[in-house]
Amino acid sequence: MSDSIYQRAANSAEREFELSLRPQRLAEFIGQRNVVENLSVYIQAAKKRGEALDHILFSGMPGLGKTTLANLIATELGSQMHATSGPALERAGDLVGILTNLELNDVLFIDEIHRLPAPVEEFLYSAMEDFHVDIQLDQGPAARSVRVNLKRFTLVGATTREGLLSSPFRARFGVLERLDPYPPSDILEIVNRSARLLDLPMEPQAAALISERARGTPRVANRILRRLRDVAQVKGKGMLTVALAEQGLTMLGIDAQGLTELDRRILKLIADQGGGPIGLKTIAVAVGEEEDTIEDAYEPHLIREGLLAKTPRGRKLTEKAQAMLGKRA
Repeated sequence: MSDSIYQRAANSAEREFELSLRPQRLAEFIGQRNVVENLSVYIQAAKKRGEALDHILFSGMPGLGKTTLANLIATELGSQMHATSGPALERAGDLVGILTNLELNDVLFIDEIHRLPAPVEEFLYSAMEDFHVDIQLDQGPAARSVRVNLKRFTLVGATTREGLLSSPFRARFGVLERLDPYPPSDILEIVNRSARLLDLPMEPQAAALISERARGTPRVANRILRRLRDVAQVKGKGMLTVALAEQGLTMLGIDAQGLTELDRRILKLIADQGGGPIGLKTIAVAVGEEEDTIEDAYEPHLIREGLLAKTPRGRKLTEKAQAMLGKRA
């Protein structure tokens, strides 16, 4: 088994699996209590006024529930969600069909919104503020534009890099919410809920083990649970025991600190270079992984665990990491 359970991209089977475990109402969402309470108030207020909900920007690491919350917002509004992503919108024209097909109070969800090309971002300004877009027809001296009015909608953007959004774009979102890694108690509640939905009997200690090693991320917890369900069905009698959970986590290469094989390779690489600092590009080439994946999916956990530090010159090991690697050597 590989580190793929930590990757941002998921195949269709993974997406189907995650969808089956998602809550159906905002009240069922576990964790991020302040965010959920705020959204509940904003949604109720917008419905009472008969207005479209303000545009919302969610920021935070992958797998914390940004897409799930966007779906739940649409459900609570009684509207439809239309989803796309920043990299998929290469030209302003790619947005025209999406925007003109939106019904009143629909939700337009754009994942990785920080990767929108500048012309597409600027095209969104009038749609977000005044609910119209100007479409240019023809080229050269004969060029003319036609204004198309849009039905009021809510744009929900998700980003792992809020700092990459331009100030004018960011200012057009009325609601800014940051999602933080979940404490083990919330992850434990999510694991137990998912196990019930999967009809997987599990020892309490096994659930606790998963919650401790899930990096504070529901997506990671659910993917670990899916793999451990396989282990329980093949190597046990269908029940996930502590022993089987430990065995499965070892198969996945996840140690007691929640570190994966790639985490350990990153730390060892920096250690072999005197503890750093080393640039992100060098690390990415050496371990054979994309820079974005390392920065979004691996570094945050290493930093939270006090094993890695970012400096202006690159990444370097902390004293805690050096001591840990010294003991392992």
